[in-house]
Amino acid sequence: MKLWMLMFLFISTPFWPIDTAMLPGDSLIIVNKQTNELAWFDQGRIKIKTKVATGKMKDWTPEGIFTITVKAKDPYYRKLNIPGGAANNPLGSRWIGFDAKETDGRTYGLHGTNQPNSIGQYISDGCVRLDKEPLELLYDQVPINTKVFITDSSLTFEQLAQSQGVL
Repeated sequence: MKLWMLMFLFISTPFWPIDTAMLPGDSLIIVNKQTNELAWFDQGRIKIKTKVATGKMKDWTPEGIFTITVKAKDPYYRKLNIPGGAANNPLGSRWIGFDAKETDGRTYGLHGTNQPNSIGQYISDGCVRLDKEPLELLYDQVPINTKVFITDSSLTFEQLAQSQGVL
C-alpha cells in the first residue's frame, strides 16, 4: 500500500514550477495608496471602486501581490480584546485577511471601521479600511485565494490590472 501511494505522489507531482500568473478575467483587488482607492476587477471589468484608508506612514500598508487567506464576519479585535459586533470595534463588520509580509491573514487585511470619517485618509496601522457597504459586497463575492495587489502608483486601475494580466 505504501509503495502504491509513493508511486501516485511521484506521478501526480509536477517537476516544474506551477505558473501562478494571473489570467485575463481573473478576480483581482487593487489598492492604490496614492489615491487611497480600491478597485475589484472580475471577468475583465471593475465591479467595485471605492475610497479606502491606508497606513499613517506610506510603508505601513505593505505593497505587493498578496493572497486572501482568511475571512471573518464580526471579527474579534484581539489587540484591545474587543468582541466582534461591538460598536467600539475598529474592524467593523468584516475582515478579509491577506498574507502580507509572510503573515497568515490575521495581521493585514481589508476591514470595516467604526470611524467612517477616516475613509480616504492615511490613518491606519497598515490595514485597508473600507466603508461597510463595499466591504460587505467584497466579503460576499470574493473567495479565499483571490489576489490583492497593493501599490503606490499614478497609473489608472485599468493600467494596473493590465500590468497584472487580468485585462
